[in-house]
Amino acid sequence: MGKKKLHPPTWLHGPLSVAVRSLIAAPLVAGLTPSLAAARALARTYASLPANRKRLDRALSHLRIAFPEWDADRRRQTAVASYEHLFQVAVEIAYAPRLLSADGWCRHVRLGHVEAALPPMLASRPTLLITAHCGNWELMGYTLAVIGFPVHAVYRPLDLAPLDAWVRRTRESHGIRLISKFGAIWRVDRVVARGEPLAFVADQNGGDRGVFAPFFGRLASTYKSIGLLAMQHGATIVCGTSRRLEPGEAPPAGVTTGSEVPGGLRRWHADPPHAWRAPGGDAGLSYVAEISDMFGPEDWASQPDPLFYLTARYRRAFETMVRRAPRQYLWMHRSWKSRPPHERTDRPFPAALRDKLRSLPWMTDAELEAIVDRSDRDRAEIAAGRTLS
Repeated sequence: MGKKKLHPPTWLHGPLSVAVRSLIAAPLVAGLTPSLAAARALARTYASLPANRKRLDRALSHLRIAFPEWDADRRRQTAVASYEHLFQVAVEIAYAPRLLSADGWCRHVRLGHVEAALPPMLASRPTLLITAHCGNWELMGYTLAVIGFPVHAVYRPLDLAPLDAWVRRTRESHGIRLISKFGAIWRVDRVVARGEPLAFVADQNGGDRGVFAPFFGRLASTYKSIGLLAMQHGATIVCGTSRRLEPGEAPPAGVTTGSEVPGGLRRWHADPPHAWRAPGGDAGLSYVAEISDMFGPEDWASQPDPLFYLTARYRRAFETMVRRAPRQYLWMHRSWKSRPPHERTDRPFPAALRDKLRSLPWMTDAELEAIVDRSDRDRAEIAAGRTLS
């Protein structure tokens, strides 16, 4: 059995919420650029603490799986950079309500070739927006909201009730409507039926009953609910993220600015001179929103197992996101925690699962055999009584 999560008593919710909000306010007083620098320094210290050794080792283990060709130094640098990214995201989220306004968002976020994703949403076609803990997953929702889309996002409520209420107020004041993941099934069904975009951060471990699809050549449990929702409503699935531009990196060629958004949404002033500030300048927050895949019923309807296909496809889109910016992914998450039934029960790789993998249009024989080999090794580790990360 896992450890039971401890919750603070109700009488502590108010004081703790005030303390957390005070911490969030500190970067707003110090300024964005100094706060981001302090966040990176604090992250490097935290990553190296003995108390964090287990999580850092997990991140290094995951990087060995994802990038076996890298040397140990590069994997460690990437693992520590992942902590720097997480701490910077916390600062950026505090600043998002100030900077991502209707007039100011285009100074900080560019839309990288997202034109194809807009027509379904403009036509009120059911659309699921799916991202991973890569880049700044909050900025996609903020950006879509300020350009005119009523985004609904499924989230896990915070344990501190006053803090959770404050988060809901601040998000909803900017057009992001939050839906608690607990008991959300009826609400999300109505949202999708109305044709309003629904957003998920969907790379969490899906448990023992999830769909086991490949992620960096290893089977990873993924929630069934998103795929079933898409199939029920014939929804378009858009996979994307907001990727932080590294210091000195220019925005990709051909990206869309606030004055160029297509489909009748050209309601902003043209960018003023020098509106886009390169990373490292005073603007601090510099991102490009990118789409890694988009597909719909026309892609999965003819597949032998539509649920497996669409789940495997958006898992593949997550991998594309991470490969573009491996330093901006949370490698400490237990992405491969749950294992498929055949590994847990020490049975050979199922022929039916092999056939499902082989049916994926992008799957090569070499990739398939690598997945089977990795699964066999995981099965042996479990049989030997070892805990997998």
